Amino acid sequence: MKWYQLDQQQVMDKLATDSNSGLSKTIADKRLKKNGLNKLNEGKKTSLLFLFLKQFQDFMVLVLLAATLLSGLLGEYVDAIAIIVIVIINSILGFFQEQRAEKSLSKLKELSAPVAHVLRDGEWVSLPSTHIVAGDLIKLTSGDRIVADIRLIKSASLEIEESALTGESLPVTKHVNAIPTNNIEYADQMNMAFMGTLVTKGSGVGVVVGTGMDTVMGQIADLLVQTKPQPTPLERRLADLGGVLIIIALFLTAMVVGVGVWQGHPLYEMFLSGISLAVAAIPEGLPAIVTVALSLGVQRMIKKKAIVRKLAAVETLGNTTVICSDKTGTLTENKMTVKQLYVNHQLFDISGDGYDVHGDFYVKNQKANSRLVKESLLYAMLCSHASVRKHNKKWVMDGDPTEVALLVAAHKANITEASKKQFRIIEEIAFDSDRKRMTVIVEDQSHQRFAIIKGAPDVLLPRSTYILDEAGRRPFSMKDNNKVETQLLEMASQALRTIAICIKPLSPGHSYDAISVENNVTFVGLAGLIDPPRKEVKKAIKACKDAGIKTVMITGDHAKTAIAIAKQLDLTRNDEAVLTGSQLNQMSDQQLADQINDIAVFARVTPTHKLKIVQALQQKGHIVAMTGDGVNDAPALKASDIGISMGLTGTDVAKESSELILMDDNFTTIETAVKEGRNIYENIRKFIRYLLASNVGEILVMLFAILMAYPLPLIPVQILWVNLVTDGLPAMALGVDQPEEDVMRMPPRPVKEGIFSRGLGVKIITRGFLIGLVTLLAFITAYQNDPDQLTYARTIAFVTLIMAQLIHVFDCRSARSVFARNPLKNIYLVGAVLSSILLLIIVIYYPPLQQIFETVAIPPTDWIYVLCMSSIPTVLFGFVPSKK
Repeated sequence: MKWYQLDQQQVMDKLATDSNSGLSKTIADKRLKKNGLNKLNEGKKTSLLFLFLKQFQDFMVLVLLAATLLSGLLGEYVDAIAIIVIVIINSILGFFQEQRAEKSLSKLKELSAPVAHVLRDGEWVSLPSTHIVAGDLIKLTSGDRIVADIRLIKSASLEIEESALTGESLPVTKHVNAIPTNNIEYADQMNMAFMGTLVTKGSGVGVVVGTGMDTVMGQIADLLVQTKPQPTPLERRLADLGGVLIIIALFLTAMVVGVGVWQGHPLYEMFLSGISLAVAAIPEGLPAIVTVALSLGVQRMIKKKAIVRKLAAVETLGNTTVICSDKTGTLTENKMTVKQLYVNHQLFDISGDGYDVHGDFYVKNQKANSRLVKESLLYAMLCSHASVRKHNKKWVMDGDPTEVALLVAAHKANITEASKKQFRIIEEIAFDSDRKRMTVIVEDQSHQRFAIIKGAPDVLLPRSTYILDEAGRRPFSMKDNNKVETQLLEMASQALRTIAICIKPLSPGHSYDAISVENNVTFVGLAGLIDPPRKEVKKAIKACKDAGIKTVMITGDHAKTAIAIAKQLDLTRNDEAVLTGSQLNQMSDQQLADQINDIAVFARVTPTHKLKIVQALQQKGHIVAMTGDGVNDAPALKASDIGISMGLTGTDVAKESSELILMDDNFTTIETAVKEGRNIYENIRKFIRYLLASNVGEILVMLFAILMAYPLPLIPVQILWVNLVTDGLPAMALGVDQPEEDVMRMPPRPVKEGIFSRGLGVKIITRGFLIGLVTLLAFITAYQNDPDQLTYARTIAFVTLIMAQLIHVFDCRSARSVFARNPLKNIYLVGAVLSSILLLIIVIYYPPLQQIFETVAIPPTDWIYVLCMSSIPTVLFGFVPSKK
């Protein structure tokens, strides 16, 4: 039912209620029993135990548990315990993340008021909001949270803040008249009030037309239930990697055991070696290192004013191809600012944005001053309820955003609160949505009284009989009117909101009624206001564009305002690159998907539209980051690949539905997060390259030795020690490597790009092959020189393998060449490599450990030989730069 199209009596008749007595208790109870309580469904509840057990279904967790079993069979109980601890920590983190996600719907309930003032059986009573039914008459007063969807039937200067639904912070003035237009959006239904919104001014009465899930808020809750969060690209890639590694591990274990037994090696010895290689093939530290890398990224992001609620979200940002950004507060200041003042047919541009009380007035780029500028802003200050004060060296503003903007402009002209004290307010005719103006009666120090009228230009211009100029007031001619109308059109083309300021001298005994005071007024001037773009955002959008990321504005504001801001930010220069909510209603999903890549601005949109836009972008293969702050944004935040909510202005529902929270509500922070995300992913690729190339080397040296009928170059405990020494600290140090210079000049990774793409798989195989080959050659050389000294030959192989991996780690810092970056720039990596070398030396030269690991001390000359062999894989490929 389109309630906004019906007049008041039609609404009453449809709902079988009465404006004088409301519903009877009997009828209300019947409706409550039939339609249920006025509350939002939270969907099917998931038990906490099921949520916890669900964390163990992840494939990488199963791989870790398998590695734990293998380590236990080898008697490596320390490794097994460490792995179990990692699994439990990961599961607990996942459990709390999912539990927070489940809170998204319950947070919606907090937007419902606990009680409502209802007309029942002819009496106004307070009832729990859950017991409200369709047909109830509700009384609304300033500060009330609206408990249901309501068709207004009485309004006295009623203003409602609907940012939870529309995303726009300015209060909306309401009226009671029927609106005959078809298919208008919630933001334009001026005779309706919606559940969860807030009365900021005035009072009213309305009849309930929708409760619970039949409200607009209920539709959003339903979208939240139906919308499933998407796995992140990193989660998908690690799952794929886990599958590859487990297959490789099982295959190599079977192959080594089979070939070894066929070559005549004891079954037990080969079984232990096979299991050791399986443990080596599965880098069980990988998830922990990924977690550490992401956690450190999160810590860096907090310092840059972004809070990450889900670790993998940091990496997802680096993979983003489209950022869907809200306009108000994210791309703009969310502070209405007077940018132009038009007095005596002269246009003054005003510098300074937001609530900065310092600024200058310019005429044609030249600083200028005028008595009329000061007078007009003094009048605007007097006809206002806004206030400005200094607190802890900061300016604090209170009041309606438009009035605050005029007050700030007055301060720029040195019209302060002290100026206001020279006048006394005698009477006020409050702003009314029908009149579209506000009037105050003022008395100056000489006891002269005059009226100041502030309001919509289209209302005040026809009432203007005079105009104020430097000489005083004179008749307002048709020529004057045409000039003012031309200036209004010019301001509108710049998406400026215009306010007219008028005055009227009052003689003693003059009547103060609206009809008498607000006619035959003197036109003083026009103020042009806008919520200006943030200064730093334009540069951030360009940086994203250079990185191959498109920024799209999605706003509940009007198309003209949105496109004006978009042009200032260089989002688009094309007036046609905009779609409105009404246009979206007429498009199929496929039609939207076909046009989506050409659209830069979506204006006057609803929650359903936002979700539709995100899904259309995803259908075209994009990784979508969506920003939002209101309840209306929650479904789209949840459906996007990464939801970004606002920390300053965001609702709890939006925050619970997002993965990233901007503490400063600033788009620039998103650009910083994108850079951080890209670097983290490249660092993850670096240590995956390092770990797997090292593990390939370990596997191949064993496999080749068996195939060539040589003794095993490494015993099981040595394989595990190599894994421990080389996989730990060096890999973790790679996870905190600094970004390469061109990280924000590279295009986003393709959505279906695998973890081994861009030559990573080839690098792992070739480097791993060479590491295995030089280790095997070092072993064979030492073994053939003296076959009776097998322990010595194994020590040479042991040292060569570890050193080859520790040298190779520096090659992993760059996708191009080992010589492309200064190896000393990452001090953590240098420290990690030195620590690993120290552990290696202890195992070789400390007698008690020599017995455990079956090693012998080697002379310095052998070290020279070992280092030459170990350097071959890195140095050889270091002269062959590869493309990124």
